Amino acid sequence: MKAKKITSILLASTLLLSGALIGCSNSNTPKDTSAGSGSTQDSKDKEDANGGSTEAAKKIIVFQSKVEITDQLEELAAEYEDETGVEVEVWNTTGDDYFQQLKTKLANNQGPTVFSLAPGAEVEQMKSYVEDLSNLSIAGKIADGMATELDGKVVGIPYTVEGFGMVYNKDLIDPAKVTNADEFSKMLEEQKENGVNGFGLSQESYFLIGHILNTPFALQKDPKDFLDKLNKGEVKMADTPEFQEFAKMYGEIRDKSYNPLEVNYDKEIGDFATGKTASIHQGNWANGMFADYDVDFEMGMMPFPLSGNTKLAVSVPNAWFVNSQASDAEKQAGKDFLEWLYTSETGIRYLMEEFKFIPVVEGMESKDIDPLSKAVYDYTEAGNTITWVTNDWPAGIVDVYLKPVAEKFFTSDMTPEQFLEELDAGWAEANK
Repeated sequence: MKAKKITSILLASTLLLSGALIGCSNSNTPKDTSAGSGSTQDSKDKEDANGGSTEAAKKIIVFQSKVEITDQLEELAAEYEDETGVEVEVWNTTGDDYFQQLKTKLANNQGPTVFSLAPGAEVEQMKSYVEDLSNLSIAGKIADGMATELDGKVVGIPYTVEGFGMVYNKDLIDPAKVTNADEFSKMLEEQKENGVNGFGLSQESYFLIGHILNTPFALQKDPKDFLDKLNKGEVKMADTPEFQEFAKMYGEIRDKSYNPLEVNYDKEIGDFATGKTASIHQGNWANGMFADYDVDFEMGMMPFPLSGNTKLAVSVPNAWFVNSQASDAEKQAGKDFLEWLYTSETGIRYLMEEFKFIPVVEGMESKDIDPLSKAVYDYTEAGNTITWVTNDWPAGIVDVYLKPVAEKFFTSDMTPEQFLEELDAGWAEANK
C-alpha cells in the first residue's frame, strides 16, 4: 500500500487539506433486462456479419454494489447523457446479493455493460466476462498495485482506496485506552454503565461478520499462506490463537452491546451519529451517511484491537469492469464512459466531491477529505495497514456460509469455541 505513486497522489490531497480528507440506505433492485431494455442481447442485434457493430451504442447499463453512492451515480448518469448523448441506466441492489445477481445476469446474456467486482476471488471467478482495459488512457496512471490485472493486462479500474476499523466518538472513547482485548471489554462495560452502547455491528453480511473477521486473517504471519492452507483443510481457525481471541471478543460484543441482527446499516449509522453508540465497525465509506445528521462531535478511526493490532485494514474495495461478452459497440461505449468518468471535469468532480473517493489515479485531487478518509491516509502513509484478505476468500462465502453462523451465534448461547468450529465447518463446505 505504501507505493510511491499512491503516496504522491494522496500527498496532493493532504496539501490541499492543510490550506483549506471500499455492500444500506437505498435498496432498489435491478430493472428488468428483457428485450427492449438495452440489454447486451439488444446491442448484439446491431452487429454485422463479421461480429462488428454497425453503429455506436446509444445506451449502456451500469451495475454496482456500493449503496453509499447510489443517488450520486444516478445524477452522474443524467449528466453523462446530457454531455455525450449516451443513456446510462443504473441498476442498484442491497449489496448482500449483488454478486449472485451479477452472475445470473451475465450467464443469461442480460448482463450490464459496466459492473463492479472486488479484486481477488470474484475477479478470478468472473474472468471470462472482463474486458482488457489496458488501452485506456488512465490505465497507466493508476497508483502502484491498485489496478486489477489478469495475465499482465489491466482489466479493472479501482474506485478508490478504503480502510476500515473502529469508527469512534472522540468524546466517548480514547483510543490510547483501547489497545487490546481486555481494554476493549472494559470499554464496553463502562459505556454500558453510562447508558451508551459501546460498539456496534449491523445485520448486513459484511458489516456483521465479513469485515471484522478479516482482522485475524490479516494478522497471520503470511495471510495468503494461511488462507491457502485453510482452504485445503490443513489448518483450522479453531486452533489458531488470533481466531480464538477474536471469538472471545465477538462474544463480548454479543453479551455487552445490542443485538446487531435487530440493527440495519441505517440504524447503526444513526445510533452512532446521535451519540447512542460510542463506536462502530465501519470504514471511511460511511462518512457520506452522516450528512443526514447534525453530528456534534469529532470522530476518528482506530484499529480493531485484536491481539494488540495497531493497523487499519486498507485496500481497493471495488473496481470497474467492462463486460467482454457485450457487442463491440457496447464495449467501446463502456470504455468511453470510464474514460469520461476519470478524465472529464464532471466525472472527476463526482468522484472526488460527490462520491468522496480518495484519489488513486494521477491528476485527481480531493479538496475536502473527511476525517475518516484522513485517518485512512495517515495510516497508509505511515505504513500501518493490514491487507483485505477478504478479497481472496472463496467467492460468496460471507453471504452463504459465514453470515448464518454469525446469526446463530447472536441468537443462542453458542460458546466462542463452538462458533469457531462452525465457521471452520462452513469454510470446508464452501471449498468442496
